[in-house]
Amino acid sequence: MPSEEKILETIPVGPLGIVAMENCKDLGRQVDSYIAGWRSSRTGLYTHTIAYAGYQKDSYLVNAKVPRFGSGEAKGIINQSVRGQDLYILVDVGNYSMKYSLCGYENRMSPDDHYQDLKRVIAAVGGKARRITVIMPFLYESRQHKRTGRESLDCAMALQELTNMGVENIITFDAHDPRVQNAIPLKGFETVQPAYQFVKGLLGREKELKIDADHMMVISPDEGGTSRAVYLANVLGLDMGMFYKRRDYSKIVNGRNPIVAHEFLGSSVEGKDVIVIDDMISSGESVLEVAKDLKERKAKKVFIATTFGLFTNGLDKFDEAYEKGLIDRILTTNLTYQTPELLTKPYYISCDMSKYISLIIDTLNHDASISELLDPVGRIHRFINKYKEKQNN
Repeated sequence: MPSEEKILETIPVGPLGIVAMENCKDLGRQVDSYIAGWRSSRTGLYTHTIAYAGYQKDSYLVNAKVPRFGSGEAKGIINQSVRGQDLYILVDVGNYSMKYSLCGYENRMSPDDHYQDLKRVIAAVGGKARRITVIMPFLYESRQHKRTGRESLDCAMALQELTNMGVENIITFDAHDPRVQNAIPLKGFETVQPAYQFVKGLLGREKELKIDADHMMVISPDEGGTSRAVYLANVLGLDMGMFYKRRDYSKIVNGRNPIVAHEFLGSSVEGKDVIVIDDMISSGESVLEVAKDLKERKAKKVFIATTFGLFTNGLDKFDEAYEKGLIDRILTTNLTYQTPELLTKPYYISCDMSKYISLIIDTLNHDASISELLDPVGRIHRFINKYKEKQNN
């Protein structure tokens, strides 16, 4: 955590308020608990002045609801004053576990429903907050970020819509294409990488790994994710390889050109542990094919690390791949909905992001720089050094 002295160099923008949407309640409670604990321990000349009014509280969660009528229509309600507050709204548009009644039928909430609820809450604030920051880990419609034909640009439209409603900053994690921020050049947009949490999660469960270029590699499963793999490989001091997807552009299946094969570029993976890093697992077909290819190339262990585990086609294929020895671990974050079944899998590692989000909110509320938080190189190196020390002892 940033030092107390640095945090207290600047007064808060306003009293802190955290709106955890119903789809993000668990993460919101964890974030709130961290911040309340840190602030209760801060004492000094400043914390009791008028600029710090409401600074130390048991909870910063704002009582917000989005009830629905029987027709499926909804409205946003804020059940307390938020005038002058520095509001942070947490939303998980990928939480498909939530349901509502629609004319007597049970309907699952889609990303569109969650996004509309977010707008309803912003509208309920009514411009009375001093500043609104939306923390949307899985960026709404981020996979529709560019045109390949006569198509809508949904992500850009959503970003512009939010900023037109008064949102000052949007914080997301591992955006599919960070260039979508060009749609809102005069507003704040940050895309955060969970590289440190991946390293911490993997090394916390695997005790015998040798982190050097002779024993480990970082792999990108496609050309689009090369920058992630390059970054992690450079930080860890490893070699990097990548696959590119050979597609059949004469056909369209389920809205995209089918993949014919995955071709590998890089040095030999024989006898090495490999980390396959990407932004998301959707159906999982591509990443499992990559894992199979790596095993055929005699890779030792295969670890798959992605920010978002959507698992849109279920977990059966992953169970089968684990039983066949194609994958050893899958790491995803708790930034989007995780099924209870997923959390019980022996190969699964959940990387908790609540403390990281808490640090970002606490720092931004003081209008302090988050540059150090966005660059985890120092923390990764310190963690790896401790890991190696334990191995040597």
